[in-house]
Amino acid sequence: MQKMFRRVALLSLLVLIVGVSGFGCSDKLLYQGKPKAVGWGMNTWFHTLRNNGFIVGYSDIRGNPLWVEYALHPVDESVPSLPRPSRFTKDSRAFNHITHDSYTKSGYDRGHNAPNYAMSHLYGKEGQKDSFLMTNISPQKPRLNQQFWQRLEEVEVKHFTKFADKVWVITGPVFTGSTERLSSSWRVEIPDAFYKMYITEAKANQPSKVLAFLVPQTVQGHEPLSQFVTSIDNIEAQTGLDFFSDLDDVIEDKLEASVEPQAWDLQVVSNLPSRY
Repeated sequence: MQKMFRRVALLSLLVLIVGVSGFGCSDKLLYQGKPKAVGWGMNTWFHTLRNNGFIVGYSDIRGNPLWVEYALHPVDESVPSLPRPSRFTKDSRAFNHITHDSYTKSGYDRGHNAPNYAMSHLYGKEGQKDSFLMTNISPQKPRLNQQFWQRLEEVEVKHFTKFADKVWVITGPVFTGSTERLSSSWRVEIPDAFYKMYITEAKANQPSKVLAFLVPQTVQGHEPLSQFVTSIDNIEAQTGLDFFSDLDDVIEDKLEASVEPQAWDLQVVSNLPSRY
């Protein structure tokens, strides 16, 4: 255990020396500013990684992305799905080199943050390839990953995109309890929950609207999606991150306090079954 703590301390020092700004990102893949850490703390430090179709704010200390952002628009379902890669890929841009095998026999799935289906259909082979980088992956319990999260990912593509030309999504893990790491790898911290938030761009006579979820690892998988609706304010409090900071403060405060699932007709899809 002492050896593990020394390794984490050394990794923390490396990230501190390099800093969080060593990797750039494109404003085209972000909406209303890059998420920011509130205050100072090693656990909320990240560096940004640009991919085909999505941006990652990655924590080498936690071995997880703290946030992943991407934009959705309706998918042409007549386009055949690409074959799913059999393995995930180590990301050489990360200091904490996590591999596919880091999760083996851990009891946790390799959970996508930017989803395979959306990235492959919207951004092609390169988008899919990047979605299988380990910097896009977090440990998820099987019932969360294969059931509840799968349902939410399907709803966001097939249902939420009906409400706007483009829907922005920010997603990531939440760490609230004592630090626990994979039994198969000290490099990967296990999240307590996961969040997803959706926002549409404002247009004339059509203000932005938001929807946010906070889902614990302990879900059974079949619960109504509506059971885990929350506010962006709550997610910010849980993560120590500030989202959409470039919005006008009055608009930001109103949106981030909003809990209005009816604006997204969530009740229509809240109880759809999973594919697994």
